[in-house]
Amino acid sequence: MTTDRKHFSRRDFLTTSGRLGIGLGLAGAGLLGAPAIIMAEGRRPTVEGGVMSGDVMPDRAMLWGRASMPSRMLVEVADNPEFRGARQLPWLDVLPGTDLIGKIDATGLQGMGTVHYRVRFAALGDPRAVSEAVVGQLRLPPSTPRNLRFVWSGDVVGQGWGIDESRGGMRTWETMRQLRPDFFIHSGDTVYADGPLEAEVALPDGGIWRNIVTPAKQKVAETLAEYRGQHSYNHLDANFRRFAAEVPMLAQWDDHETTNNWYPQEILDNDLYTEKNVALLSARGRQAFLEYMPIRLPASAPQRIYRRFSYGPGMEVFMLDMRSYRGSNSANLQDEESSATAFLGENQFHWLRQALNDSTATWKIIAADMPIGMVVPDGDRFEAIANADDGQPLGRELEIARLLQAIRDDDISNVVWFTADVHYTAAHHYAPERASFKAFKPFWEFVSGPLHAGTFGPSEMDATFGPEVTFFKAPPEGQSNLPPSAGYQFFGQADLDAESETLTVTLKDSDGKTLHTQVLEPEARSTNA
Repeated sequence: MTTDRKHFSRRDFLTTSGRLGIGLGLAGAGLLGAPAIIMAEGRRPTVEGGVMSGDVMPDRAMLWGRASMPSRMLVEVADNPEFRGARQLPWLDVLPGTDLIGKIDATGLQGMGTVHYRVRFAALGDPRAVSEAVVGQLRLPPSTPRNLRFVWSGDVVGQGWGIDESRGGMRTWETMRQLRPDFFIHSGDTVYADGPLEAEVALPDGGIWRNIVTPAKQKVAETLAEYRGQHSYNHLDANFRRFAAEVPMLAQWDDHETTNNWYPQEILDNDLYTEKNVALLSARGRQAFLEYMPIRLPASAPQRIYRRFSYGPGMEVFMLDMRSYRGSNSANLQDEESSATAFLGENQFHWLRQALNDSTATWKIIAADMPIGMVVPDGDRFEAIANADDGQPLGRELEIARLLQAIRDDDISNVVWFTADVHYTAAHHYAPERASFKAFKPFWEFVSGPLHAGTFGPSEMDATFGPEVTFFKAPPEGQSNLPPSAGYQFFGQADLDAESETLTVTLKDSDGKTLHTQVLEPEARSTNA
């Protein structure tokens, strides 16, 4: 069916908004204490698609909201759900140039623990016309030891599988929400801008998958408006809206935010596209991604997606960008490093090495949008790091080998990699005694996805860095692109125990069933390094 955006946004705020008087807490609009005003529905903005938070630090967080018309974004924060003593943040005008999205960096949150926030919009030119409030909450990172939990996954609305409300929508979001995590790592493919949806898809069992379909989801995205429409689609799902309102998001991108397997130098050979220049498409895709994700953009690097977040003495998270700085997909067999073999790029490489060295956290969580040892083909070329050659590092493996050796030489302990991308779930242990390249410390890599997309796998493994597959779950042999209803949707959960500092990683399915558990004991950093 075709989505009526007004219908969904109306239901959105009816189900997620508190029935709060519109005169409350509007000091930023000069309306504090003003009585509620009854007016025609069309004169008042609505909050479109719920609220989100992200890029949380001990004293600040990014807060996100989208209006139905040009408006003034009004946000209050409090340390209690009743909003007693709430503080009004500086207002922000939201205009069509940002797709009516407002992102506020809420500062001064130190010591609040759990932050409660609510968002309203006041129509520009008519400050009495104020939306109902939508509320959210987030938990700040600790400064002292405490138990921590995060969840991760990726790959949303891929391979033609959109929101089917008769099947509960994107149910994995709700399963993760019920675990009450401190934060969520979105491992990329936040949308499939290259994957048009059909209203109905026939299933192997004779059933019908019925997608909600919007105009933007009926073709590949090429314009900025179409890329924005890819992201706004996800907000039609009630499961996603509830999750985003309660769990801060640390987001990264991969390929499908632009188009499949893209790299910056690419010129498309694809009849679905009238615009073939991938550099232009990716610039539009990046803008939409940065608008629709609660990412903090520093003035010194307003387009930079890689960044780091401290979660107290127990954990620090390093969010990578494996898409923006890579060389062309190739046979991936070059024997010397160059721009052609880049995957992280030199600036990001040196940033990551220094950041890992500077970190005093016990566990260093590397959030990578692609796996290390899994072979990911792109026709007769390669899309990821591995090249299906089990010998010494070649091509993009050279950069990763240099990074792994630096981690060993710098004596950086307790580095764990988390990723998605390959549409199944797995646990991999890498060890030099099994590897062709041996100059690194053993480490774990955990893979889990998709959140709501077709399921594939398992992948071939490349032995260069000595991976051992300790667990995987994927479709039966000969089956691929299984729908979300087939039961092969996955996410991961990581729990840090503050007292023992053990990190327990659990791979789960969309029902929350535990598939595999790995308990990691911390390694002490050498004192004679």
